[in-house]
Amino acid sequence: MIEYHPFEPIVFEDSKILVLGSFPSFDSFKNSFYYGHKHNQFWRLLADIFNDIVPNNIEEKIIFLKKHKIALWDMVKSCKRESSLDSTLKHIEINDIETFLKENPSIEKIYFTGRKSQELFEKNFSHLNIKRYYLPSPSPAYRKLRYEEKLKIWRKLIKLGYEKSTDEK
Repeated sequence: MIEYHPFEPIVFEDSKILVLGSFPSFDSFKNSFYYGHKHNQFWRLLADIFNDIVPNNIEEKIIFLKKHKIALWDMVKSCKRESSLDSTLKHIEINDIETFLKENPSIEKIYFTGRKSQELFEKNFSHLNIKRYYLPSPSPAYRKLRYEEKLKIWRKLIKLGYEKSTDEK
């Protein structure tokens, strides 16, 4: 059965960075928002980076994203899958990231929350002139790094999204 992405992208007129995942987990579908698995570290990582409180509900999460100028979306528009793991995604149709970026010119950098989203982007949009970075997955299935190690990497890379540089477009 083909599943369609259930959420609109979250973006604001002053969003500086775009965080791109692959496709929502079953728990995210159930909880009606991005990174909805109770053990996913996404919201905790961002809260720690910005010395903010972890948002608990959808309204708080949207306020948090707006406050920190973060846009949020996924690479996959529709697919077939057996589980929430990216490795099971088949018959993938991708979202039109190029048009999204043209419509949201304040976005200066892209951050991928997994190798699958990065791989799909590079396969389809490598021609785009935008800085991009890989963040270790916040998924509870990704156990290669401890939370503290992920936080260190995320903090360093996310902070780049808020620095001005004359050599970047």
